[in-house]
Amino acid sequence: MQPFFEQVGIPDGRSWLLFDRQLPEFPFNWHYHPEFELTLTLNSRGMRFVGDSIEPYGDGDLVLLAPNVPHAWQSAALTGGVPGPGNRHQALVCWFGAEWARQVTQLMPELVPVAALLDRARRGLAFRAATSDRLRDRMLDLRNLPDMERVLELQAILAQLARAPDARPLAGGEIVVSQIPRDRERMQRVLDWLHRHYRDPLRLAPLCDLANLTESQLQRIFKRATRMSISQYVNQLRLGQACQLLVRTDRSMGLIATDCGFSDAAHFARQFRAHRGMTPSSYRTGFRRAIGQ
Repeated sequence: MQPFFEQVGIPDGRSWLLFDRQLPEFPFNWHYHPEFELTLTLNSRGMRFVGDSIEPYGDGDLVLLAPNVPHAWQSAALTGGVPGPGNRHQALVCWFGAEWARQVTQLMPELVPVAALLDRARRGLAFRAATSDRLRDRMLDLRNLPDMERVLELQAILAQLARAPDARPLAGGEIVVSQIPRDRERMQRVLDWLHRHYRDPLRLAPLCDLANLTESQLQRIFKRATRMSISQYVNQLRLGQACQLLVRTDRSMGLIATDCGFSDAAHFARQFRAHRGMTPSSYRTGFRRAIGQ
């Protein structure tokens, strides 16, 4: 499933944007944007999708995402009681640009740990309850601060996150496209093709034609950009789609294997166990137990 591009639109004269999202439910909304995102989710439980990571979330879920990491939250139930006008799923979202973050962390040597934190967020970072509980009130208070105090408080919150010992990466891989314009354009064409055709048997010839590279050149540039081989990346795409089908449908393992590009159910089960540490059926059962189905 291709994520769609979301236009955040940080206003002129602002370094970042705060959005207090309150809805009767969070629909599955698979998207990405060029801004960093720090999200605190309240009064809600369901499933969180970040790259190829699919996990249950609950009240106090705190996640930091780097630019262009595909993500979505899909609610299953409120944690505060029966749905009603005053009882909604809530997400406090902080968006800030990569250039602003770079300038701030380079200008202030004391914020070097924050730069390291933001670099780690390329795979998405989730923080455990201890950190979320400590920062919950501070993040909620952002809504009531004047602009000057608000931007300083965001930096203080990021500094706290940089010192948190409980951050863990979410996605199994990361995309760090080369800064060389020609390589970046080639990689975008290759990635677009892979996202459309990952269910098909992997062939390098069409990719070489798209990038105007030999197989060895393509493999080298791809590995430099994504830190994994082309076959490893395709396998991550297949497993990520399989996870979505496992939790969102009742399809059999054989059908899911075929739909996601695996040769058969046995091949699918082996790959899933190797990368997720459990069988596909155990993954499905665990998800349904987590959301109370």
